[in-house]
Amino acid sequence: MSHYSIKQFIQQTKQDESENDYFELETPRILEVNLMDQVWAKAGSMISYNGDIKFEREGLLEHGVGRLFKKAMTGEGGALMKAMGRGRLYLADQGKKITIFDLDNETITVNGNDLLAFEPSVSWDIKFMKKAAGMVSGGFFNVTLSGSGRVAVTSHYEPLTLLVKPGEPVITDPHATVAWSGHLAPELRTDISLKTFLGRGSGESIQMEFDGDGFVIVQPFEEGYATSSE
Repeated sequence: MSHYSIKQFIQQTKQDESENDYFELETPRILEVNLMDQVWAKAGSMISYNGDIKFEREGLLEHGVGRLFKKAMTGEGGALMKAMGRGRLYLADQGKKITIFDLDNETITVNGNDLLAFEPSVSWDIKFMKKAAGMVSGGFFNVTLSGSGRVAVTSHYEPLTLLVKPGEPVITDPHATVAWSGHLAPELRTDISLKTFLGRGSGESIQMEFDGDGFVIVQPFEEGYATSSE
């Protein structure tokens, strides 16, 4: 159905007030946070809220000098905001699809572009890819999240999970790589010959190599090469 009366449209698209879990997928592309205290979210991801909620950019020294230095190196100093208070908060990021992970004393590493929100009970740290400095922008700053609590991750279109097995490494494009098992330590490698086939006019072709036992989540979209969303 492509046309509605106003009443029909409201009925079909209105928020679902019957569910009150901490993180809820209100639609596949909109995250509802039923906020009771605070939550960390990607800066600029708020699209609506009700209730008494205040927003703060991440403080420069809120997580110590070491992490401040890392954030300065990545150029992502304002990447996170803290929402505090009580109410319903709605988050989205360029129309990307949202997946909610419920960590149970587990660890996952997420591409910095694809982290939407996480509970304050989850500890986090910024990780750099080895040999990444100066290679390519937007894709080598990653966040490792550990502990117990919910984490919301975004992807363009439907994500695919690739299983990594010992002796059978998985190679991915960093710009299409969303997340991976926290204990995996991917290596960056370059392949100059790929540049000719891919038609990228500048720089070497960069690849991520995962070896061990775990998983890698990829998306059918290269964030470093296009700006449009679904």
